[in-house]
Amino acid sequence: MAEGLTDEDRLTLKTAAFGAVFLVSNVDPGMVAVLKESLAASGAFAGASGVVKEALTTGPLPRLPRDSILEVEATVLPALGRAVRILREKAPEDVAVFREVVLAAADRVARAHAGVAPEEAAMIERIRAALAEPA
Repeated sequence: MAEGLTDEDRLTLKTAAFGAVFLVSNVDPGMVAVLKESLAASGAFAGASGVVKEALTTGPLPRLPRDSILEVEATVLPALGRAVRILREKAPEDVAVFREVVLAAADRVARAHAGVAPEEAAMIERIRAALAEPA
């Protein structure tokens, strides 16, 4: 168990990470692609370490809005920033791990089916910005 992370903290990390994958996957959707993409993302999450691995691979899956991609974005992008702040406060050694895992999963999802579409690349940049250190 991650020392110092509450259940709510873990859910925030999971919402951020799984939500980022969902955003990239749904920019250029397709049924076959979704399966390949989810497998690609799970491989990236399994490769995490420490607090990040524990948060992403245990407990319930996050519930994301279902009505529109804009609602998902409005939930996920702020969650990415909150996840970084939580880790900076409670597990600073894992901030870089979290960023790398989320970006690797997003990149794997984008590459899993027919290369990275421009829309996917743009979404990955939005995710990268949400994960960036505040000024």
